[in-house]
Amino acid sequence: MTGTVAAPSTEQTAEQTGGRTSAPAHRVEGREKVTGRAHYAYEYPVDEVAYAWAVCADVPHGRVRHVDVDAAMGLPGVLAVLWHGNAPRMASTGDAMQDQLQSDRVHFRGEVVAVVVATTAEQAREVAGLVRVDYATEPHRSVLTEDDPSLYRPEQLNAGIPTTSEMGDPDAAFERSEVRVDEVYRTPGLHNNAMEPHATTAVWTDDRVTLWDSNQGSTPVRDAVCQVFELPRDRVRVVSTHVGGGFGSKGTPRPQVVLAVLAARHVGRPVRMALTRQQMFALVGYRTPTIQRVRLGADRTGRLQVIDHRAVVQTATHQEFAEQVGVATRVMYAARHRRTDHHVAVLDVPIPSWMRAPGECPGMYALESAMDELAVRLGMDPVELRIRNEPATDPERGTPFSSRNLVACLRRGADLVGWADRDPRPRSRREGEWWIGTGVASSTYPAYASPASASATAHPDGGYTVRVNATDIGTGARTALLVLAAEALGAARDRVRILIGDSDLPEAGVAGGSMGTASWGWAVTKVCAALRAELEDRFPDGPAEDLTVQASTEEDLQDRADVTRQAFGAQFATVRVSDVTGEIRLDRMVGVFAAGRIVNPVTARSQFLGGMTMGVGMALLEEGVMDAAFGDYANHDLATYHVPVNADIRDIHVEWIDEHDEQVNPMGTKGIGEIGIVGAAAAVANAVHHATGIRVRSLPVHLEDVASWAR
Repeated sequence: MTGTVAAPSTEQTAEQTGGRTSAPAHRVEGREKVTGRAHYAYEYPVDEVAYAWAVCADVPHGRVRHVDVDAAMGLPGVLAVLWHGNAPRMASTGDAMQDQLQSDRVHFRGEVVAVVVATTAEQAREVAGLVRVDYATEPHRSVLTEDDPSLYRPEQLNAGIPTTSEMGDPDAAFERSEVRVDEVYRTPGLHNNAMEPHATTAVWTDDRVTLWDSNQGSTPVRDAVCQVFELPRDRVRVVSTHVGGGFGSKGTPRPQVVLAVLAARHVGRPVRMALTRQQMFALVGYRTPTIQRVRLGADRTGRLQVIDHRAVVQTATHQEFAEQVGVATRVMYAARHRRTDHHVAVLDVPIPSWMRAPGECPGMYALESAMDELAVRLGMDPVELRIRNEPATDPERGTPFSSRNLVACLRRGADLVGWADRDPRPRSRREGEWWIGTGVASSTYPAYASPASASATAHPDGGYTVRVNATDIGTGARTALLVLAAEALGAARDRVRILIGDSDLPEAGVAGGSMGTASWGWAVTKVCAALRAELEDRFPDGPAEDLTVQASTEEDLQDRADVTRQAFGAQFATVRVSDVTGEIRLDRMVGVFAAGRIVNPVTARSQFLGGMTMGVGMALLEEGVMDAAFGDYANHDLATYHVPVNADIRDIHVEWIDEHDEQVNPMGTKGIGEIGIVGAAAAVANAVHHATGIRVRSLPVHLEDVASWAR
């Protein structure tokens, strides 16, 4: 795999961006990781540790009548077998992922119904396979359809976003439109599959519990454990020094956290618990399947008159999660008449949850595919169509954008791929058996920020320690915070130490919503600037003893102006499709983004590239296949749930626009962790249409969708 970036050197960075992009910095923790000294949740050295293993339901709906505990307890090494019939009662957090072993109900196939605790992991796993569970089964429904009898409109969507937004008269405007698109687009269930599984090591010492846990924010984990086990905050500590990915699935505590703590207290010794790859497909969340109807109406010049985007998603019977599929449509293009709406089907399935760019990712696939279809029907260039419908202000809220450089991204990307030389006709370019096509799609993601606190200490030796409960899930957060801290302190980077990933540190938000650097970095910048001012005012020659300053951004966030803060981007994909087999290969992908200040070009490039790669997986490979008879995803492992590997990604080019935005935060940063996946799948699918003339509206695109022998 190859990849390039617009700013490969310090000198070029300063010249191209006027100093807004920082000099590249290698990962602070890189040496620890490559030498194996970095400890992950399952690896912390603990004496006399026991191991917990989940027994999962093999029916999709019903109740547990009995678990044969006596037979299992007689086996060597078994310390306990917990199920709802003997598990201690716990308080509820209102989150079903944390309410474990408290009820006889089975809500979905794969739900935890018992836990075996043994002296070795091998014993625990073997015994878990021998535990016999007696079920009373009930009929189930697990396949999403647009006419499901349980469909309802939720009160609100994920993150409190309004369910419906409507302006003008979309139905009448659509009927009056000269050129129309009215199509349905479908995406399957998708699974996060972070490299490090969900794992917890729990140690009780007297009345205090310490957890080494793989999560995207240790503070929510601590708070949940406090609530479930009715403990004060000072008796729970959660450490997440190194986390091997999350993609949203570790945004809140998952079942293994509560189960490990429960088991450790029950057997009176430390307990480790890690979910298997197969268990992760059911227990930690996933991206809901979607059914989306998009209607676009335009005049002959390509000016949009109406945008109507309605989505159907699924949720579980025991907890609602309503993904905000249409939310990105609300900020994208100018049209007087507009509507976005959402309905949810209640099914006997695992609880959907966050997966990289929830809502924006599947929603923009549908919108950007429909825009491509509209361009074809108009006989208009797809890039020009998007530029022609660029809004001056937020199309629905009417507020100004803090910055919006989508047009610059589209034009730069078009230059990079030689778009001007592209023949717009489908099936216009062929090399041997291969049809070749190029597609485009826009990207967007909100520039969120949450309140955060930090402390900074100046030491007599000239060094500094900065503390903030950030979480580095592999994104390079530590390194970005170090860059910002050193800059605010006016100090060399090697004089600054960053402490993160511990609930005993000053509280900060989770690594999610692409708001990590914006939130934590704001607090770090503020506290380091305050410490620097204190030193210059009182200790110009340095302090005689440690000097510590604290800061919070809660009031700063409340005082921000009412503007729309979004990152934007443009994705271009070139594919080749075999006329013999239908095989689809990605030749090249180009992403150009406008995401505010880029703090560290090295890790930023990785974030953009990783998101784009996941978008390719969504377009061509990834698909949770629901078995209606068993009520479960049939391909719940990485042997059958396919993700992109090196051979699938031949050439990715990443660039970013020099964007100055002082209204997002003092650093001018916007999130970059998620925007790379948004729009990527549509760009690939649009390229497949350009190559073959076949429009595929259900992801992933299969070879039988485009193969000549299948037609």
